Amino acid sequence: MKSGCWRNKQEFKARVHEWALKLDADVATIYVRPMSRKWASCSTTGNLNFNEELLQLDRELGDYVIVHELLHCSVPNHGKLWKSRMMAHLGDHERLAERLQRVANRR
Repeated sequence: MKSGCWRNKQEFKARVHEWALKLDADVATIYVRPMSRKWASCSTTGNLNFNEELLQLDRELGDYVIVHELLHCSVPNHGKLWKSRMMAHLGDHERLAERLQRVANRR
């Protein structure tokens, strides 16, 4: 996996589309915009919103947020199924969640 930050919104959105295909998630729209309290959100109709601050973070953390949200298209909670799918696609997703939390705490 490439490290470093994302070049721009288009590159980030392209990555969302890559993951959506891999996860068989229906995506209607993707927005990358300022968000004060969340890293991302998704609606039941496939509208995804991502915090533009993600563009400055390591791609591994961006992938974590992307997969996290896309899995919510089919699994609306953080139960056993969601956790097992996160593990299947990202491995140690809990370590990534902790890294992202540390970033959030510095905001």
